[in-house]
Amino acid sequence: MSGFEQVFEGLKVIELASVLAGPAVGMFFAELGAQVLKVENKATQGDVTRSWKLPKEDPQKPWSAYFHSVNWNKTYLPVDLKQQAEQQQVLQLIADADIVISNFKVGSAAQFGLDYDSLKARFPHLIYASITAYGHDNPKPGFDVAIQAETGWIYMNGEAQGAPVKMPVALIDLLAAHQLKEGILVALLQRFRSGKGCHVTTSLFDASIASLANQASNWLNLQHIPQRMGSQHPNIAPYGDTFKTKDGKSLILATGTQKHFQELCKCLELPGLIEDPRFSTNALRVENRHILIEKLGTAFLQWNASVLLARFEKVSIPVSPIRDLSEVFKLPAAQALILKETLPDGGESQRVKTAVFQKVVSS
Repeated sequence: MSGFEQVFEGLKVIELASVLAGPAVGMFFAELGAQVLKVENKATQGDVTRSWKLPKEDPQKPWSAYFHSVNWNKTYLPVDLKQQAEQQQVLQLIADADIVISNFKVGSAAQFGLDYDSLKARFPHLIYASITAYGHDNPKPGFDVAIQAETGWIYMNGEAQGAPVKMPVALIDLLAAHQLKEGILVALLQRFRSGKGCHVTTSLFDASIASLANQASNWLNLQHIPQRMGSQHPNIAPYGDTFKTKDGKSLILATGTQKHFQELCKCLELPGLIEDPRFSTNALRVENRHILIEKLGTAFLQWNASVLLARFEKVSIPVSPIRDLSEVFKLPAAQALILKETLPDGGESQRVKTAVFQKVVSS
């Protein structure tokens, strides 16, 4: 339990959004006690992700595992906004709502009177939260993989000698969702003080650029263009390097400090590496990375994974096994983050929580 489960009890959210980013924002509020009404396009059988199914899924079911990922504890309302009566139905719902979440294509919301300019005079208390691909002045449609490509993520991602690849989740959608959540929370605080709502917005493009972090600053300050390095780190070594053990397991390193490196060498019984001038500092280890990785790789092959992990844990070296999701969700800590919901047909759907912060209560 987070201690915040019902913090938004009494808050009413209208979700005029589909796919991932907007619905992820709606689910955040649903998890914390808000009433979330998800308005879906009746003419297209609802949120498009209802049809994004794996081959093993039942094609007759009106939902998919993908849809379940960001749709939990919501009320679903199928509507055809081209019908005047159904437009009015949505407007009636908005009348006493606190937040509207929208990811219409640029210009589309205005056609139905559901853009902020159309709503603000009637509902001055309303917080209107919108996500676009490139901003409200750019009608170009945007999808996560395209924006990963346009903003540098795909160019950087992949093995050194391999093709560029996208991230395995729609990461930019999720980053934009986090940006919009933050904006809504600030808007709620502002409304608490002033009584007035506002329009808060973000774009997939801006959220993507804002999340480039050290890779952006490496370019901005040094004109260094990050190249594909697999899981390796451009500024730290050994970090992100993967090694096979004697029993065929894969372990990945996150040795970010000098002490980590020294303790790693001791655990692997490689005192010579600590004394080797080529590896005496992080900068030198980055410079001589290929030699260092070869030596470490030979050493890892002499040990079983369980023995090494026990050694590493004893001296607090961050080294982890590479798990698939079946292994991940055997962990009690991961099990604790699963949300379940009973479906209309009596079945059960599962997804992971999106709000995983907790209130710390002192004794």
